[in-house]
Amino acid sequence: MSQVPVRSQPTRIMHTMIRVADLDRSIRFYGLLGMRQLRRHDFPENRFSIVMMGYAAEEESAVLEITHNWDVNSYVVGTAFGHISLATPNVYELCTDLAARGVKVIRPPGPMRGGPTLAFVEDPDGYRIELIEVTAESPLGQYAEEV
Repeated sequence: MSQVPVRSQPTRIMHTMIRVADLDRSIRFYGLLGMRQLRRHDFPENRFSIVMMGYAAEEESAVLEITHNWDVNSYVVGTAFGHISLATPNVYELCTDLAARGVKVIRPPGPMRGGPTLAFVEDPDGYRIELIEVTAESPLGQYAEEV
């Protein structure tokens, strides 16, 4: 399978979108992970709101779009969805702090066999967030063998 022509080939990931049951609760949760609200749009005629959350401006970095459909109170997390992955300089400290704030740590911090040091937490809607320790010694949370 060949790639699309260079003139129209995508150049970066813009955002990942997830649907959430409670927008304010999710904004607070992702704020605990250091993200800030970049922008918000409410669409009263269509009965939904979106909030872009991130670590840098959308022009500089991929961001998370959290969408709330006003008439929906809960969602079933799809079986094809894996997780959102975030870099942290100290996964142990972050998990301790998050747990103290009531965040569910579903895989405690620790090394993965042949891989980086990581943990998993769960957001208020059940989405899994992978936290990978990224340091000067392991700048990309690299796995033992490069592909």
